[in-house]
Amino acid sequence: MTAAPLELSISAARRMARLVITHHLGSKPKRIATQGGGRTNFVFMVNHPKGDLVVRLSPDPAKLNAYIKEQWAIARVRKLKVPTPDILEVGNEVIPHPYMILKRAEGKEATFHPQRLDILREVGRYAAVINSIRTTGFGSTFDWSNNQLSKNDSWDDFLDKELVLETRLKTLAKRKILARPQIRKLASTLRGLGKLPRKPTLAHGDLRLKNILVDEKGAITAVIDWENCISSIAPHWELSVALHDLSIDEKQILLEGYGLNAGKIREMMPVLRALNIINYAPKIERLAEKKDSSRLEQYRIRLSGTLDLYCL
Repeated sequence: MTAAPLELSISAARRMARLVITHHLGSKPKRIATQGGGRTNFVFMVNHPKGDLVVRLSPDPAKLNAYIKEQWAIARVRKLKVPTPDILEVGNEVIPHPYMILKRAEGKEATFHPQRLDILREVGRYAAVINSIRTTGFGSTFDWSNNQLSKNDSWDDFLDKELVLETRLKTLAKRKILARPQIRKLASTLRGLGKLPRKPTLAHGDLRLKNILVDEKGAITAVIDWENCISSIAPHWELSVALHDLSIDEKQILLEGYGLNAGKIREMMPVLRALNIINYAPKIERLAEKKDSSRLEQYRIRLSGTLDLYCL
C-alpha cells in the first residue's frame, strides 16, 4: 500500500531544499526563493556559487518514481538535441522526501511571446523527435522502471487498467456530457486504436506553450515539465494534448512542424478528438461532486462540438 503524503509547510520545505543543496554541492546556497508550493509539490529557485539551480521536492513518496521517470525521459531526448533542463540529482536520501536538483533553464514561458506561431512550428518539430523514441509497454510505467507487474503490455490493458476507460465513459454518460451514440462511437474509436500495427513511443504528455521556454527572439531554450511523459501510440496521445487549447491557425502550424500531410491529419483527427474528450472525464466528475452545474453545462456545450465553427 502506498503511504499517504505528509503535509509540509513552505518554510520546512525551504529548509530541506537548503540541506539538499548543501549536501550535494558541498556549500550553502546564497539565496533560496520560493517559486511555487502546495501540499504535494514545492519548487525553489536557488542561487549558489556553482550556478543557478532549481530544487523540486515533495512530501508524497510516490513522487520519487515521477522524478526518476522525468530523469529517464530527459536523458533520452537530450541525446536527440531536444533542449531540456539538466537534471543533476534525484533521490530521497538526504531528506525523508523525494527531491530533484536541476540547473536553471534560461528563458521565459512561450505562451504570450509575439513569435508564437514560429515557436509552435518548432514545438511540432520537437514533438516528432520525442515521439521517435521507441518504448515498451503502454502508460506511465515503461522503460524507466524495472517493475514488471505494473506495466501494460497492450493498448487495451492501458485503457482498462490505467485510463479506466469504462469508468470515464460512465462519467460522461451519467453527467450527460455526451449522448449514448456519441459514447459508443468514442469507445469504438479508442478500442480501435489498439488494432493498428503500431509500436509505443515516448510522449511528453503536456507539450503546450506553458511548458516551453524561449529567449527574447523566440528560440526554444528548454522543454520543461516531463512529469506527464508516457509510453503511448504516436502521434495521437501527444497531439491530443498539444493541440487542444490552440486556435485553428496555431493547430495547423504545429502539425506542419510535426511533418504531417493533410491526409494523415484527416485520418487521425477522430482519435485525437476521442482522446481529448476522454481525458476531460476526471475533471467532469470533480465538478459534479462539487455540484458546479454552471461549469458542467459549459463542458457539455464544449465537448458536444457545439462551438466548432468549421464542421457541418
